Amino acid sequence: MKATRMSIPDVVLIEPKVFGDERGFFYESFNQRAFNEAVGREVTFVQDNHSRSARNVLRGLHYQIQHPQGKLVRVTQGTVYDVAVDLRRSSATFGQYVGVELSAENKRMFWIPEGFAHGFVVLSESAEFLYKTTDFWYPEFERSLAWNDPTVDIAWPFEGEPALSAKDQVGKLLAEAETFT
Repeated sequence: MKATRMSIPDVVLIEPKVFGDERGFFYESFNQRAFNEAVGREVTFVQDNHSRSARNVLRGLHYQIQHPQGKLVRVTQGTVYDVAVDLRRSSATFGQYVGVELSAENKRMFWIPEGFAHGFVVLSESAEFLYKTTDFWYPEFERSLAWNDPTVDIAWPFEGEPALSAKDQVGKLLAEAETFT
C-alpha cells in the first residue's frame, strides 16, 4: 500500500497494491494496522455506507458539526472527483480543499479526517461509492457547505450545473457555515 499525504497533510491518498493477471485482480481493500500506520493514529470505523449516483450528481459538501466523521472513501464502479475541505479554524489550511479522481479502475482510497467537509461529483455514466465512517450518522448535526462557494473555489471537473439534493441546494457559504475550532 502506498500512502501519500496531500497538500493538506491530514488528508491521505491511499493506493493499494493490486495483483492482477489475465484472470482478474486481487487487492487488500482494508487492513487496520496498515491504515493506522498510513494516517499516523489509531482510527476506529463504526459504519459502512454505499451509494450509487448518475453522471453529474454532486453529493456534498457534507459534515457533522457534532459527532464529526472521518471517512475512508473509494469507488467500486465508475469514476468520481472527490473533495475534502478543511473546516478547522485553527488549521493553517482552513477553507482550503484537496481533490482527487477516484475510480474502480485506479482503486484509490481517500482518507478525510474529522473536521472536513466532504463531497464528490460523478464523472462517469454512474458510480458506486463506498465509505467507512468513524462515527454514526446524526441527521440533526449534518451540515452542507455550498459546493460552489467562491471563497473555497473548487475546480470541479464538469460543465454546466450538477444534480443536487434539496439539502445541497441550500448549502451555506464558508463565511456563514458552522465550523470546527
